[in-house]
Amino acid sequence: MLESARGRLLVDCGATSLVAMQRAGVDPATIETVAVTHLHGDHFGALPFLILDGQFRRRVATLTVAGPPGIQARIDAAMEVFFPGSSRVSRRFAVEYVELEGGIAATVGGMTVTPFAVVHPSGAPAHALRIDDGERVVTYSGDTEWTDRLLDAARGADLFVCEAYVWDRVVKFHLSHETLRAHRDALGCRRILLTHMGPEMLARRADAAFECAHDGMVLEV
Repeated sequence: MLESARGRLLVDCGATSLVAMQRAGVDPATIETVAVTHLHGDHFGALPFLILDGQFRRRVATLTVAGPPGIQARIDAAMEVFFPGSSRVSRRFAVEYVELEGGIAATVGGMTVTPFAVVHPSGAPAHALRIDDGERVVTYSGDTEWTDRLLDAARGADLFVCEAYVWDRVVKFHLSHETLRAHRDALGCRRILLTHMGPEMLARRADAAFECAHDGMVLEV
């Protein structure tokens, strides 16, 4: 969750996001915008529940969801699988969808969100997201194997949140710690935070060349 004077923007909304928000004392109704990197369940799977939470708690503020082309259809389909008929009910609040196209900046929730195409098949384009609130820039890799588009996405960012699924093995469509270390200087960002770590990477956190994220972590950027 990115919080600034311009509001609260959630980057991805994976299957356990509502549980994590409650644990952190974050009211889901205060989330104004969700920016989604790609359409795998561990990155968008809680959006149906975020929408239903707002419905049951009589939310009135508009929820804006930005993501790859086809995001509304995928969320509607997920809602129909979980709760048939739920995608068609009337609510007190609007859900507005913004489709992000690679390389084209969009104003979302008062922030500038620029998607960069990465390599991670999900039935729709996958993006790294560069988010600028006018004072600072945060980039998130999403899930991807190495691509030079990450250089453009991360360049000059105050914080680059990057996946590191494994330590040094080659795993298709994912990054390793050692690949990221090899490109550190070229990335040109001020700070790197590792996330999306698999068991192998988690076991070697003490050896990591970068900060490692953990649930509930709060950073001042």
